[in-house]
Amino acid sequence: MAQGRGSAMVATVFLCMLMFVLHSEMAHGATYTVGDSGGWTFNVAGWPKGKQFRAGDTLVFNYSPAAHNLVAVNKVGYNTCTTPRGSKVYKTGKDQIKLVKGQNFFICSIAGHCQSGMKVAVTAI
Repeated sequence: MAQGRGSAMVATVFLCMLMFVLHSEMAHGATYTVGDSGGWTFNVAGWPKGKQFRAGDTLVFNYSPAAHNLVAVNKVGYNTCTTPRGSKVYKTGKDQIKLVKGQNFFICSIAGHCQSGMKVAVTAI
């Protein structure tokens, strides 16, 4: 009878560890480099096609901070290539943004860059 309790205890500990690992994986989410090896540059608007994003996934924007920036905008800012008041501007060249559920919009606010396709919209489920 003691052996049965020991086996049950081992199984319970194993299941708890498995649940912890699975929860950790889900909590961290996936990481995607915007523009893949080309990075955050012109004509990346189509980059999300064929990818499924989840809230909590991280987008990595790699770019030259001397030439570009990154701005998280709303839908109007994305469609009009404007930076709404209060928008967060990133300038490190290696920015990491965690996606929120729903639509996430990003542009480069350097004059003419967004209009030349340096913008991306990602929907996270």
